[in-house]
Amino acid sequence: MVNEAAFREVISGQRRGFAAATLRTILAAAAGPYALVVALRNEAYNRGWLRRYRVPVPVVSVGNLTAGGTGKTPVVAFVTEWFQQRGVRVGILSRGYRAHTTASNDEKLVLDRLCPNTPHVQNPDRVEGGRIACRQFACQLLILDDGFQHRRLHRDLDVVLIDATCPWGYGRLLPRGLLREPVQALRRADLILLTRVDQCQADAVDRIRETVRRAKAELPIVELAFRPWELRNTAAETLPPDQLKGRPIAAFCGIGNPEAFRKTLQACGADVRAFHSFPDHHDYSDADRNRLAAMARECHAHWLVATAKDLVKLKETALGGRPLWSLEIRPEVVAGRNILDQRLEKLATKAKCRGD
Repeated sequence: MVNEAAFREVISGQRRGFAAATLRTILAAAAGPYALVVALRNEAYNRGWLRRYRVPVPVVSVGNLTAGGTGKTPVVAFVTEWFQQRGVRVGILSRGYRAHTTASNDEKLVLDRLCPNTPHVQNPDRVEGGRIACRQFACQLLILDDGFQHRRLHRDLDVVLIDATCPWGYGRLLPRGLLREPVQALRRADLILLTRVDQCQADAVDRIRETVRRAKAELPIVELAFRPWELRNTAAETLPPDQLKGRPIAAFCGIGNPEAFRKTLQACGADVRAFHSFPDHHDYSDADRNRLAAMARECHAHWLVATAKDLVKLKETALGGRPLWSLEIRPEVVAGRNILDQRLEKLATKAKCRGD
């Protein structure tokens, strides 16, 4: 099993030795051409050499500066619900990264459950996807999922998520680090959502704020935490998260920031006896299932616990005789709620005026 945590140990510099150092050198060499392509592409959009397209309704982009791990999917669901509670007909646009034969990837499957009856158009051409959403579903506003680097579609609000536990992707561009773009790209952003602030010290949050201010002094920042919501299995049975307290579990995930998931489980009081991280968007094979069942048996875990993003790809209610649950989380605004509401309210008004 490929271990996502091990890769992070390499790129962060935590793993020492000749092999790790050699791999970092190779990755750094590959990051040079990547940086050049990113810079040229952004310059082409900045100068108008590459065209940007509009759709008939307002667009809110929710994206990242780094590769995954910021909690984007629950935030997209949160923003979608915010507009729907105010009577706006919302559609979600996504590229459909690593979609299955059912034409739904793990993030869409989660969003379909969190945002039932919300149109979700997956299309690599998100301009065309936006037109489809407006034409077929009469959407008044579109949420562009993972859209910060997708500059071809005009957006009315560019929201960027920054994970407080790993804000700058170890300070390096892909593949040497996790940054998709340099930090200076935040100059294009309209609003920062700083996630997982509850897992950081206050001085670390202050340092992140200072880095954001250096990129764009007037850029507003809203702070979020992800609170445990419920335990859920594939039979749609639920339990309160306090059922984890003191319980021996084996946990696993295929997300961008596995350590944040582990910390959330520990904050619930779970006795995490074994933990394995797969690559982001991992598809689980029979061999994976057997190994996870063996892991749970070996550590005498009562349950196996994953994330919602993992559970949608697993049909079983148990592995190796151990019940299988996902820990569901929900965003909670802990600072800057008025800023967020004001920004979204302007677009809600605009959407209803244009879309009626």
